[in-house]
This record gives sequence, C-alpha cells and structure tokens, in this order.
Amino acid sequence: MNSRTTLSMLLCTALLGGCATMPTPANLPGARFQREQQLENQPLATCAVPGAPGVIAHLVHVDANVFSGSPDLVGPGDRLKLAVAGDAETLTGSYVVAANGRLTIPFLGEIVAAGRPVSAVEREVRQRLIAGALVRDVAGGVKLAQVEAAGVQVSVEGAVFEPGLVRAGERAADARATTVDHPAGGDFNSGRSLSAALRAAGGIRPDAAAQAVYLVRGDSYAVIDVTPAFTGGVPADPQLAAGDRIIVPSAGCFQADYVRPSSVTAPGVRVYLSNLSRPASSNSASAINRDSTSFPYGTRMLQGLVSANCVGGSAMNAGRKAVLISRNPVTGRSVVIARSVEGLVRSSDRDDLNPMLMPGDAIACYDSDAMTFVDAVGVVGNLLGPAVLVNGLKK
Repeated sequence: MNSRTTLSMLLCTALLGGCATMPTPANLPGARFQREQQLENQPLATCAVPGAPGVIAHLVHVDANVFSGSPDLVGPGDRLKLAVAGDAETLTGSYVVAANGRLTIPFLGEIVAAGRPVSAVEREVRQRLIAGALVRDVAGGVKLAQVEAAGVQVSVEGAVFEPGLVRAGERAADARATTVDHPAGGDFNSGRSLSAALRAAGGIRPDAAAQAVYLVRGDSYAVIDVTPAFTGGVPADPQLAAGDRIIVPSAGCFQADYVRPSSVTAPGVRVYLSNLSRPASSNSASAINRDSTSFPYGTRMLQGLVSANCVGGSAMNAGRKAVLISRNPVTGRSVVIARSVEGLVRSSDRDDLNPMLMPGDAIACYDSDAMTFVDAVGVVGNLLGPAVLVNGLKK
C-alpha cells in the first residue's frame, strides 16, 4: 500500500469522525426531576401534601400565632444586663448565658435562662435576691434586659438543599462588638427567624410542601404556611429558640413557582462550567471565573451556556452541543441532559427543553461537528506530514 492510498484512507476516517454525533446520555428511571429535563412526553410525579411526620405524633398542636406572638426566648450566648438599685459593681453588670443555657450571677449561683423569656428570668433573679436579703422588696429595684441576641442552633430537615444543624442569626465579630459598645434597651436579631434558618439550610427545594412546614419546640408544634413568600402577603415568621426543630415535608414533585429568590429560598446558586472549545483551549481563555459561575436562583440552562461563552461565535462552531449534569434531590440519583445549543436558541418551544439550574449543577460544552472535523484533519496532518516529507526526500 503506497503513501497516497494510506493518506486517502486516513482522510476518509477523519471525515467520518467529524460527522459523528455525541451519544445521548442514559439515565436511570426516576432520575429526572424537572419536566424540562426530558424530551419524551412522559408524566412526572404529581404533587401531594404528605401527612404529618411521625415525630410529632405525641406532641401538642398549637396555632402558628402562638409561636409568632410569644416573646423572644433567651438562648446560649445571649448577653443580659442586670441593674440593681443602690449597687454599682457587685451585682450590676452584663452577663452572658453559658453554653448549657445557665446564667451565673454572684451570690445567686446558676439560673436556668435558655428557653425562657427575659421577664421570667428577671422574676427569678429578683426573688432570689430578696430571699437572700441582698435587696429590698421594692418595685423596680431589679431590672434585667437583653442587650445582645446571639445566634441559636436549630435543626432543619426534609425538603431543603442542605439539611442538618444550622446557626440561625449568627453575627460577625464586628457586628457583635458594635452591639456591645452601643447597648440599647433590647436587641432584635432578624437572623433568628424561621425564614433565615431555612435560607441557612440552602433554602427549600422545588419539591417542598411549603404550605405545611412544621416548627417543633419542646412538647408542642405548629404548622406554618410559607407560600406567601412567593405569592405575597405576610407569612408567619416566628423567632427561633435554641433546640428548635424545623421539618419541611416533600410534595414529591417539581414546582417551578418555588425556583426564584425569596425569603425562604437561596438568593443564588453556584454552578460548575466547562468550555474547552476549539478556539479557546482552557476555561481561563473562555473567561470562566467565580463571577460567571454564580447565578440568581431560577436561572435556566441557556443563560448558563451564555455565561460559559458557549453561545455565539463563528458560524463553523455555532452548532455546538452541551450537557447539564444535575441530581434529583428526592431520589438522590444523578441525571445528565444533552441539548443542542442552537436548538435552545432558535426553537420556539425552548421553555419546554430549558431546565432550571439547581445548586451544584454542572454544564459542559462540546464543539460542533465542523470543528471536530477540523481537529481530525489537523491530527491526520500532524501524523502524516513528517512521513510524507521523509518519503519525498528518499525519492
């Protein structure tokens, strides 16, 4: 076989390689989470509000307004200021609630403070001081006020992106220093609320039963409807106490109305992008940095492709393909979705094929068939060029 025949065969192979298409990714049944993740017209799971979780079977049900309207409860790390009439240094001063929830005051020992209103703690302090003959029984002789509300540790479980223990209302050191240096008559920590705890746990997922969120405290619980965060109105948003438990049931289906920034969802998501294109051989050359991988919650795949510089460019590389790597949070199964970039740009039914991006998703772009062919020809040329040159010199 001469060199001309060999070259012809390799060129034909390159032509066939350039016309090859990317195989369709295979996914296990039940892996798809969104309607836009499937090309086939198959029914997805229907929404249904589940029954009450078993952990509340023996607890007392109370109205949500009971938690919302109750006074704030003292928690570990809170700073309280005690003022005793006629005393300047011995008893009067600021005290921090210990990790065990107790307040230690000279001559009084330890007082259980966590989980109680400040007024209840004040009454016990006053009674102990009077019983020990340390103060007189005079109205207003003992005052206890909260000057700093620290963060509280609560449990968030169920249909949130990052379930587990979270610190609700944790403040930065400089913010705490400012509060202590400029004390006021009380303190309001907006981060100790139910909505802030849900955001700290990654926000509720699109499959959450937002109309039935359970807040468990001690031997009682309340069912809280957080859908006004999406539809408007004023939802119940009670202040939390240390040890509270938040349970978000799953409705078992994807609800696109919940995929946007709100008081109970994450404001944004981080997505991993890869664009190793033929004109640009690295992500840096494709201008993919931290800013381009952070999106508002509710961003769709096509917008992510634009951020990854996968849309536009030369006509030769316009027919690109892309894959979305995601995970079904209900089943825990991963799913890979392939889409034609120009198909998403030009098709009128793009909304039916354009999935919403979830936290931790990944997008990868592939070159067009034309650029694949150019690469194949280049590889053949690099391989055969030296051999042809050497053969010519021999002749």
